[in-house]
Amino acid sequence: MIQGTGSDVGKSLLVAALARAYTRRGLKVRPFKPQNMSNNAAVTADGGEIGRAQALQARAAGIAPSVHMNPVLLKPQSDVGAQVVVQGRVVGNAKAREYQTMKPGLLGAVLQSFGKLAAEADLLLVEGAGSASEVNLRAADIANMGFARAANVPVVLVGDIDRGGVIASLVGTKTVIDPADAAMIVGFIVNRFRGDPALFADGMKLVEQHTGWQALGLVPFFEDAHRLPAEDALGLPNNVRTASGAVRIAVLAYPRIANFDDFDPLRQEPEIDVVFVRPGEAIPGDAALVILPGSKATIADLAALRAAGWEIDLRAHLRRGGHVLGICGGYQMLGRHIADPDGIEGPPGSVEGLGLLDVETVLGGDKVLVEVTGQTEAGGVPFKGYEMHIGRTTGDMRPLLTLDGGGSDGAVDESGRIAGCYVHGLLADDRQRRHWLQRIGAASTGFDYEAGIEVTLDRLAEHIEQHIDLDRLYALARAPDLTPAR
Repeated sequence: MIQGTGSDVGKSLLVAALARAYTRRGLKVRPFKPQNMSNNAAVTADGGEIGRAQALQARAAGIAPSVHMNPVLLKPQSDVGAQVVVQGRVVGNAKAREYQTMKPGLLGAVLQSFGKLAAEADLLLVEGAGSASEVNLRAADIANMGFARAANVPVVLVGDIDRGGVIASLVGTKTVIDPADAAMIVGFIVNRFRGDPALFADGMKLVEQHTGWQALGLVPFFEDAHRLPAEDALGLPNNVRTASGAVRIAVLAYPRIANFDDFDPLRQEPEIDVVFVRPGEAIPGDAALVILPGSKATIADLAALRAAGWEIDLRAHLRRGGHVLGICGGYQMLGRHIADPDGIEGPPGSVEGLGLLDVETVLGGDKVLVEVTGQTEAGGVPFKGYEMHIGRTTGDMRPLLTLDGGGSDGAVDESGRIAGCYVHGLLADDRQRRHWLQRIGAASTGFDYEAGIEVTLDRLAEHIEQHIDLDRLYALARAPDLTPAR
């Protein structure tokens, strides 16, 4: 089990790296994360949803993602509450305090999923969540030491030297956690090192001396990490102008932005400058395309959009001849009206939308979780992607997409400059990405995004093999205890 001294120390990427490395050695590898908190999610082959990071890890292991790889997924809808997804299906909403009382009852589902994967794998790679030193949450924990103890899984602790204080964070973890939990830790890894490794040799020895854990690796910073989908909003990229004269695309980063990895392929286009516009910032006046991304709380994020002044910016953008694309929650915002009569994403109510598309949305019904293929209604450009949403959007407008097997998705106005749809992953399809860039007068290099993911995962595996003794790490693994927890 890979646990961290804190959030965003690189646990997800390390698990993906190890999954690819051990798979290349001929092992049947399965990734597993007992509990995840993320609004970047993926649809699974068995018709559910899991965290995006576990889908990437499954890909690294050369297998289809399953709901059992992430049996508990929390999708934040407010500062204090989240949607709770168990084995791929929404079971309700809970505030943080309420969820603490739910966790003991979820351990059975977690261990059930873990046992299912254990039965089909040579090696399970388990990813912890947040920090192993959150002792205030230890009593009902199912994500870190609570799970490790329940399943008898040895733990490797990861610290991030890039953020500073890595010696204190590793030694401090040993100091504050229960001795029985500390006994589960068999070694540590220092991640994201920059510079001459010899300069930190004494640091590794200090950690060993103060903790009694063996040093398993000092891993240099992996420069191509940005080419892989990020787990959650902690990975939301900073805005750096990529090239002078590049065509600019603005993505509205409202507070509950979801599945922002939709735009990773655009960020890798050399002549495209993607900026994530945060609240308090204006939409750039030179943007050729403004994208309203998915949201975990559409009505709340629409209010945040208006509070940021972006509605005024959007209308000015359109007067200048710009293009607008809404995806999922962003598509719903572009319509005339959004209703949430049952309070699925917040307090029951309804609001006026932006009125840029002649459609309206009612949130309700079963959550749609499905992979889709088809083509654009105009021009017949093929696409593949997935839908992940609650609610139905209706209206009398020309659809944006025609679905294989019948039906349609989305809407586009008469000018062709305002469009929306429910399909995530649209721009990861090279054909669609070229199509959209042509629409805004930009050129695509024609690179193969999916092939690039595979190349990056291979490079990541090679990177990790140089700096971690995989034979020693494998020797530390042991068969789990699958006795049902009491």
